[in-house]
Amino acid sequence: MYVKVCGLDSVESAAVAVESGADAVGIVMSRTSPRRRSAEEAAKIFGSVAAGVDRVLVVHDMPATDAAEIAAAIGANVLQLHGSYSGDEVRAAGAIFPRIWRATSLADDPELRVGAFGEELLLLDAPKPGSGERWDLSELVRRRPEGRWLLAGGLHPGNVAEAIGEAGPWGVDVSSGVESSPGVKDHARIRAFVESAKRAG
Repeated sequence: MYVKVCGLDSVESAAVAVESGADAVGIVMSRTSPRRRSAEEAAKIFGSVAAGVDRVLVVHDMPATDAAEIAAAIGANVLQLHGSYSGDEVRAAGAIFPRIWRATSLADDPELRVGAFGEELLLLDAPKPGSGERWDLSELVRRRPEGRWLLAGGLHPGNVAEAIGEAGPWGVDVSSGVESSPGVKDHARIRAFVESAKRAG
């Protein structure tokens, strides 16, 4: 089971995630997010992460091509475009930066075939990204993505195993579910989440 810990706030949190067995770490650079980090902070955190772990820059409110250039500059090796980016925007970012992930919600009636916009992977989130709200996974019975996809939205150490069993994703993504307050990561929760997800997968 592939596990991504997103919204990291420090080098220390990144180290805990990686040591716990996370396959990817994510940093948010969206202006409206309580988890927003500056380019300087992001570069420092990504620079501390060992080779072999995906370093994911997450954006939703900047032009896709600008995000691709920033991702390259700060040491990310994946760019996650979250929300209403068009196929043309995703492909334009992919022309600059080789690894693009597309993040969306079923509430947006998205194209669910992974690679439809040229992306490497799809992430399905709750209707309100970053809210920590668990969504109705039964929707996936009739609208399951094709290809590699990550489940996000309302996951935490206590429910991730059940969610994996119910939805059958390729991987999972957590942010608010391993925090002590918005934007502040709880290291014990990170460890517990990664352990639970790996065991369930």
